[in-house]
Amino acid sequence: MNAFLWTVAGVLAAVFLLAGAMKVSRSPQQLAASGLGWAENFGAGPVRLIGAAEVLAALGLILPPLVGVAQILTPMAATGLTLLMIGAAITHGRRKEFQMITVNVALLAAAAAVAWGRFGPHAF
Repeated sequence: MNAFLWTVAGVLAAVFLLAGAMKVSRSPQQLAASGLGWAENFGAGPVRLIGAAEVLAALGLILPPLVGVAQILTPMAATGLTLLMIGAAITHGRRKEFQMITVNVALLAAAAAVAWGRFGPHAF
């Protein structure tokens, strides 16, 4: 189970590191042109804040257990991503972007599994 949780956390970290870096480095108009239409409705500040949260969560999934410091940050980062994906699913639902909700639910389930495993029976 430990290997499974590491694998899921690694995949989540890669996905959110890339997604967050994109949100931090591009304008809402560029994001909208690449398929993230919701970004225009939010403005540059909130989009960059979401991107920064995604980058920090990605780092929080991997770095604490690797260096052996503050390992409680890993399940906390996974919980934060779970909450972020709930908000994303609500946003996509309001915009009637139902295909994106499927992605949000898959990422939510993966993050919730890591949170459950690392808070519970497979903590570091």
